Amino acid sequence: MKFLKMIIARVRGEVNLAKLRNRGLIFGENFKVMGGCIIDPSHCWHISIGNNVTLAPRVHILAHDASTKTILNYTKVRNVRIEDNVFIGAGSIVLMGVTIGDNVVIGAGSIVSRNIPSNSLAVGNPAKVVCSLDEYLAKEKQLMTPENTFSEEYTLRNPHFNKTQ
Repeated sequence: MKFLKMIIARVRGEVNLAKLRNRGLIFGENFKVMGGCIIDPSHCWHISIGNNVTLAPRVHILAHDASTKTILNYTKVRNVRIEDNVFIGAGSIVLMGVTIGDNVVIGAGSIVSRNIPSNSLAVGNPAKVVCSLDEYLAKEKQLMTPENTFSEEYTLRNPHFNKTQ
């Protein structure tokens, strides 16, 4: 049964955090990983992730660059550090040698190739800081209306959505 669960998890694209932790990945409390994420399995001991971090679907975190392996027989490896209270949007890539500070949002599809300071919103390829996190949250709060803001009952966590038909 354990083998079957492992196969199902792999097909769903779930990250085996216990396995990565055994290999040296460091992560804090309330770390959420959505489907299809890749946390560099061959160099995960070079990655540390803080508390209250969410990786949206298909985020990749890489601690190595093997582009020189075939020609020079050399792979570049650098540490990756993601601090506390960070959200990394769907399809983003965090490259080796990067530190993402506390209280940061990385926009979907971004490629993080440089350090991102604390308290900021960064987007793009390469990811660049576009404003402070406080400015971003204030703008988003002003855009919230009853027409575009929904309660928990509109999520898949609502038992009514989990009924078989």
